[in-house]
Amino acid sequence: MNQLGFPLLSLIVWLPAAAALLTYAFRREHVRAVKVWALVVTGATFALTILLWAFYRTSEAGYQFAERAAWVPQFGLEYILGVDGISLLLVVLAALLFVVAVLVSWRLVPQKGIRSYVAVLLLMETGVLGVFTALDLILFFVFWEVMLVPAYFLIGQWGGEKRVRAATKFFIYTMAGSALMLVAILALGYAAYSATGAWTFNMADLMALKVPWHAQLWLFGAFALAFAVKVPLVPFHTWLPDAYVEAATPVTILLAGILSKMGVYGFIRFAIPLFPDAAAFFAPTIQILAVIGILYGSLIALAQKDFKRLLAYSSLAHLSLIVLGLFALNVQSVGGAIFQSASHGIYIAALFALAGWLEVRKGTREIANYGGLWKAMPVFGFCLLAAILAAVGLPGLNGFAGEFVILLGVFRAQKALAVLAALGMILSAWYMLTLFQRLMQNAGEGESEPLPELTWLEGVVVAPLLLMTLVFGVQPNLLYGVITPTVERLLGLLR
Repeated sequence: MNQLGFPLLSLIVWLPAAAALLTYAFRREHVRAVKVWALVVTGATFALTILLWAFYRTSEAGYQFAERAAWVPQFGLEYILGVDGISLLLVVLAALLFVVAVLVSWRLVPQKGIRSYVAVLLLMETGVLGVFTALDLILFFVFWEVMLVPAYFLIGQWGGEKRVRAATKFFIYTMAGSALMLVAILALGYAAYSATGAWTFNMADLMALKVPWHAQLWLFGAFALAFAVKVPLVPFHTWLPDAYVEAATPVTILLAGILSKMGVYGFIRFAIPLFPDAAAFFAPTIQILAVIGILYGSLIALAQKDFKRLLAYSSLAHLSLIVLGLFALNVQSVGGAIFQSASHGIYIAALFALAGWLEVRKGTREIANYGGLWKAMPVFGFCLLAAILAAVGLPGLNGFAGEFVILLGVFRAQKALAVLAALGMILSAWYMLTLFQRLMQNAGEGESEPLPELTWLEGVVVAPLLLMTLVFGVQPNLLYGVITPTVERLLGLLR
């Protein structure tokens, strides 16, 4: 159903790619004009997603704003786009974080090669938005790969000293998972051809297939591997610390804030609905891996001396909690996981932005080189504390509204795992509040060398993110009202 009567989703998805081509119309020396262009394009895309949200009917759980056209009909390929309560949230989050990334890039990305940087960034935005809206599996895979290549160049070209190694590791891990997923997609298309005499990769048609038990196990495994790498889930996480640390801060914001959610989305949109029996069979194993990820990420974060690496392992722990919620497979846990995906994207973007600005001011990420910054940077300190409190799940902020519902759903399914996951939340409070104390309160080298306060542009970036942590914490139903009908419908189809 497309309630507006015009292809709004196509406009949202393809506007950044079209703008990427036009970026080279600017001359190399017009650096500021290119930055403004990037902001205009990402801002317009975000505005269109707000329009999408405004006209979305929360009472209807199916796909809305649907678009469908023949692509390669002889092989059953179609151009199908649509959103429901799950994908709508992630589309809006993605568009928001690309605006944030552009604003953070204003100071934290070298001026040389800015046209290429903006063009690649905009191309990646099209890939990400396409992933969250595609309802044909081949089209989904195309967007998945479109996202991968720009991400590789953004890490490898504009990252830190070890950027090439980090980018290569990220690419190899992701490509390996993608290759297996493509094989599984083709196998599903062939299964549909064997059953009906016609090729199809339409999600609605494939969900109606009766896939044999053993085939479900193999196909689910192929999809799950691709999504587990992207989340990432232990033991497929080893690319994460290098990529998060070596990438430029705007790219890290996108990696942690939205690209990791592509794995979460892949599980709930494709792997679980297409192979429900296999999902139920593997759920205990995946839940155990998720709990390991929560505790491992938290304990490693406690030992970090580099604040950006600490945030990377913190993100690993929080994403593992989201996966734990997904595979408890009840309305509370899955709804909480989707809510927490959006919440994590908001506060981790604020945390990495603040970390990047601090690194620029001091020239180091070593926590021991800081201390006593509160006196010189009270506004920065307040913003950092607010983001940290959201991350540790303080009641009244969005982190609590997601984590509490996840734990409620997990407790219904596996009480022991819920207790272990709650231990991870305690560890999170320990290492995040210790980080704040060592940076802002303890006397150290930083106290004798006052650093500049937040600029107005930095305030413009971080203030809306912190406001959203409060709004969605106090009124979580603004998001749950959108999520819950879709989750209930999805889980109802699996029974």
